[in-house]
Amino acid sequence: MRYVQLRAFHYVAICGGFSRAAEELLLTQPAISDQVRKLEEEYDVLLFNRMRKQVTLTAAGEQLLQVTRRLFDCEQQALEFLSESRALQSGNLRIVADSAHHLLHILAAFRQRYPGVHISVRAGNTETVVTSLHNYEADIGVLGERPTLKNFDCELLSSSPIIAFVAKDHPLSGAKQVTFAELAKLPLVFRERGSKTRMKLEVAARAAGVELKPVIEAEGREAVREIVASGAGVGFVSLAEFGEDQRLVRIPLYPQEEMMMDEALICLQERRQAKLVSAFFDIARMSANAN
Repeated sequence: MRYVQLRAFHYVAICGGFSRAAEELLLTQPAISDQVRKLEEEYDVLLFNRMRKQVTLTAAGEQLLQVTRRLFDCEQQALEFLSESRALQSGNLRIVADSAHHLLHILAAFRQRYPGVHISVRAGNTETVVTSLHNYEADIGVLGERPTLKNFDCELLSSSPIIAFVAKDHPLSGAKQVTFAELAKLPLVFRERGSKTRMKLEVAARAAGVELKPVIEAEGREAVREIVASGAGVGFVSLAEFGEDQRLVRIPLYPQEEMMMDEALICLQERRQAKLVSAFFDIARMSANAN
């Protein structure tokens, strides 16, 4: 088995095709195809389903990808270790967050200290965050809870209650609080399944003997915000993420005890000592202590 063959397989898998892998590795498509073909022939295994212009992983390919993700992540860690100063001057940091709101002050401080580092931030719910970290598709995640999985390190960013919110002209906009029983009679707008806010809300309502059913499900916090602002129903979010929006009015939920969102910065334990990850966690910790 040759390194170049594994590398060719890995990039075809993560890029979704031979052409894109060739562009990423600055090679020709025939060269990439030849390396993958030799790997498959040498070990008598089919790694990709090749159907017209679409390339998908076989079951064996999926298993090998889990190995090569670790392999090339370790390679990146070795590179960072051998060029520590360069990693903090011109590296890449990938973040996936259930809400970028909690990162704004940390990002500003990090950028000020390490202006040469390229940062990418994408949105996702709890399931997306955890999966991205496990698959080495992100370096750092932000969750609406402290993870219970033992292979994660975390830093608490903030804690805030879940609230309801409605459009400014909604009949409920003048309420001082709202109960689960009252909510059950109203049109509700929920985030997609996998959202920790939704999960905590539904669990607390069931504990109170109430089943909350949405009339609209929307993917992402911003989509819920826009739908609620149109007057279509009642939405839910943590107080820290409500922000400022003149179109919306927030309403406390009753009872509140079991519905606190603990926003946490997380990473895989094995990635915690990576230079960029460690630097970001250090700044997050200093920011939390300052507040």
